[in-house]
Amino acid sequence: MSGRDILVPRYMAPTAAAPKRSIAQERALKLFIVLERAAVAVERQLKSQADLHGLTWTEFEILEAIYHKGPLLLGDIQKKILLTSGGVTYTVDRLAEKGLVIRKECETDRRARYAALTPKGTALIASIFAPMAEHIEQMMCVLNAREQEVATELLRRVGLAAAEMTTA
Repeated sequence: MSGRDILVPRYMAPTAAAPKRSIAQERALKLFIVLERAAVAVERQLKSQADLHGLTWTEFEILEAIYHKGPLLLGDIQKKILLTSGGVTYTVDRLAEKGLVIRKECETDRRARYAALTPKGTALIASIFAPMAEHIEQMMCVLNAREQEVATELLRRVGLAAAEMTTA
């Protein structure tokens, strides 16, 4: 088995029936697969950390966003963590039931609502975030500081370009 067999899943490996791919396509597919596998491995590690505290990954993401940004409109939370509006509403409701967030009315738009941390929510996310940040730092230390900066810039460019593309 070659290194190529390991990196390219069967569903992307060329077959006799499939048209031959260009070198650029092969390179792009390889990058995509490596990026996807790295993201899954990192997310799996982080999710296991969040689970230890009785939170789902989505609950952690919402608490973390509010912790660092302050009270957020539910629509802004949706954009930050890439969740449907119904998913945000449902998860914020669960966090409110746990006493971790409260909903606040928007003074300028009666249809909009903010989610804000309660003291209990602030204490919980503060206790979780520091060890989580250390865990992330440990995972990323395989790259030196410059490599991390370059990777950040390159992945930002990929993400922005993908976000700007229109789907047919």
